[in-house]
Amino acid sequence: MAAGVNRQILLRSRPEGMPGLDNFALAQGPVPAPADGEVLMRNQYLSLDPYMRGRMSAAKSYAKPVDVGAPMVGHTVGEVVASRHPKFSAGDIVTGYGGWQDYAVASGAGLRKLDPAAAPVSTALGVLGMPGMTAYMGLLEIGQPKPGETVVVAAASGAVGSVVGQIAKIKGCRTVGIAGGADKCRFVTEVLGFDACVDHRGAEFAAALAAACPSGIDVYFENVGGAVQQTVWPLLNDFARVPVCGLIAQYDATTPLPGPDMFSVLRKRLMLRGFIVSDFAARQADFLRDVGEWVRSARLKYREDVAEGLENAPAAFLGMLQGKNFGKMLVKVA
Repeated sequence: MAAGVNRQILLRSRPEGMPGLDNFALAQGPVPAPADGEVLMRNQYLSLDPYMRGRMSAAKSYAKPVDVGAPMVGHTVGEVVASRHPKFSAGDIVTGYGGWQDYAVASGAGLRKLDPAAAPVSTALGVLGMPGMTAYMGLLEIGQPKPGETVVVAAASGAVGSVVGQIAKIKGCRTVGIAGGADKCRFVTEVLGFDACVDHRGAEFAAALAAACPSGIDVYFENVGGAVQQTVWPLLNDFARVPVCGLIAQYDATTPLPGPDMFSVLRKRLMLRGFIVSDFAARQADFLRDVGEWVRSARLKYREDVAEGLENAPAAFLGMLQGKNFGKMLVKVA
């Protein structure tokens, strides 16, 4: 990269159905300068997450869509290269919303300092970042698992699902994952320690899931929707809890898809609750304390899938939406 140049990945157009590379554009501009109370950070790692698909659309949601022609949004880890904020100095490693670009200006209110000696800084975008906190709060606050219960986790090898299942095991639950492909299922059971993992691409998916959950399902952590959700639904026990974190199988739909059997919601007295991790911002210290200790003691394991180069972010993002990633999807920017 030439000195003084800031590369950015812009939203070129809004997708209709599944997004493609033509919805993105690589642009160059000057490196911005921080104003009073701001810092300039050079991004080192960029997090790619399913919620970004929603930000590409103009449909009403919990957050403002990305404007066409603007840089894509995203969490980043970076180094402060210039500071006009009293709490940050050049050389600090921070995490914040730097977006899909080499450099970003940020206010101190949106940044958190990292200690590279405590854990690899990339974990601030995964197991010790938004995905990990999403898993922690969604499972414990909404799922409320109890020892001996069966917890089923969709997208179990992903950044959120992998943490959900491991916390469920720490809390004494039988944990069953759902993942795409034999390699991911082996990782979920052999490395992450789930009791079972079922391949949703398998011809006998429904029968295999029922066999893995002989006592039914008490907590279903929803990351996928679609056919996976339809297969899980009949196995839910009375008073089951369903934290609804994501519906990645439905993000590209252009027409409404069949939903759950709402009569069974009434008959089984189910509790479903959609949530956004920012709902629990006040609990971040609890999350960092508990999950940080579990990571340091190796009770909770994680895996990262790193693409090299900002220019490869769109292709990596599209692959993630199709389930091609294995672990938390990151881009190494610098």
